[in-house]
Amino acid sequence: MNEVKLNRGGLPETILPEENSDVLKGLHNAESLGNNDEKYSSLLLLAESHPNSIAVWVALGTLSSLRMQSYAFYRIAYHRGLDSLRKNGWRGSGFVRWDHPTNRDFLLALDGLQRLSVEIGDLEEATRCQHFLIQLEPNWQRVSNTLS
Repeated sequence: MNEVKLNRGGLPETILPEENSDVLKGLHNAESLGNNDEKYSSLLLLAESHPNSIAVWVALGTLSSLRMQSYAFYRIAYHRGLDSLRKNGWRGSGFVRWDHPTNRDFLLALDGLQRLSVEIGDLEEATRCQHFLIQLEPNWQRVSNTLS
């Protein structure tokens, strides 16, 4: 189910749908595994069977200890997120708020992409990501402070 809310006199707000129940179960199972290699293998298999999942790619980006690999996983998550936003009524502007748990993986993907862009010296991309985060979630600075 998709949802686009119109804010009185303002920009619309998009709420992404919940991840597939198989994905949620797979993420939970991967998280419960003993070591990172097992988690990583489990997540890769999950990504193979659910390539459109934003959450799986974010989990891989978060778990990876290799900078460029992490960057690539976050970039995939970001693009899957854009696809999902468009599919759910987003037309290139409007809010995607952190308050809605189903939006969080997309915002985390964009945040991960922003952070890794800084690390690899792609400051133009980092700036674009930072501006986009604030457009989507005007309270992003406050939200990101709670993530640290």
